[in-house]
Amino acid sequence: MGLRLRRNIPIFIMFAPVILFYLIFKYLPMLGVVIAFKDYNFIQGIMNSPWVGWKHFRVLFDNPQSLEIIRNTFVLGLLTVLIGFPFPIILAILLNEVRRMWFKRIVQTLVYLPHFFSWVIVGGVVLTLFSQESGIVNHLLMRVTGEAYPFLYKSGSWIVIFLGSGIWKETGFAAIIYLAALSSIDTSLYEAAGIDGANKWKQIIHITIPGIASTIIIMFILSIGNVLEVGFDKVFVLQNPVVSSVSEVISTYIYRIGIEGAQFSFTSALGLFESVVGLVLVLLANRTARKFGQGLW
Repeated sequence: MGLRLRRNIPIFIMFAPVILFYLIFKYLPMLGVVIAFKDYNFIQGIMNSPWVGWKHFRVLFDNPQSLEIIRNTFVLGLLTVLIGFPFPIILAILLNEVRRMWFKRIVQTLVYLPHFFSWVIVGGVVLTLFSQESGIVNHLLMRVTGEAYPFLYKSGSWIVIFLGSGIWKETGFAAIIYLAALSSIDTSLYEAAGIDGANKWKQIIHITIPGIASTIIIMFILSIGNVLEVGFDKVFVLQNPVVSSVSEVISTYIYRIGIEGAQFSFTSALGLFESVVGLVLVLLANRTARKFGQGLW
């Protein structure tokens, strides 16, 4: 045991920064969750602020605006998962079928590139396309119909633009995981299926998708856990007061009320609620997947 420990010392040294990172930036900040059960103020600090128990949680669930924000977050997060989740899989399968390497490299570069844009840039692109006054799309609509359409000021079209911009930005990068999974499928299976008369569609249905099913399920479980983590930046750069009834989510509400309004305890309670719901969703998704022998643990 001692000899094995000494042999693995270099590995432990390399792993030490990872452990420190998670301890300092992930686990240690969890102690601050106690703020949700106190009336926190800067003068008294975390330890000396008065304990109020479940007060902020009662306020959270008694406040109609808070419930609306939780609903908005859940709806946008669920739509992002259900609508956006299949696109990386489809893209990876399509890229896997391309035989011209030069064409495949060009397409991969083009679809990976948006991931490295900040949401500020993406917001600028959306405004350039869909702005009511100067957007390219409305310029074309004006020529055809004679009037512009307020894409960013209608709830339905805003949600479509929000989902579409997210898919455009992240699909290419997310497809990398599925491309890696596809590379592990034995090519002789395709050759055997082709000899038996199976076309490309049947090969995808009976070989490709079953071959990456475990990866798909793992990624879906992880995505389910992020349903309430819609993200601050992508909502903040696209939202406006006109569509606040559908665009105000937990992250932007925490920014406005918690940081700008200095209601740290209340927004900590909201953040804790978000984390607990995410954990429950992950456990439920994993339990369902285990029934089909594909659980994450």
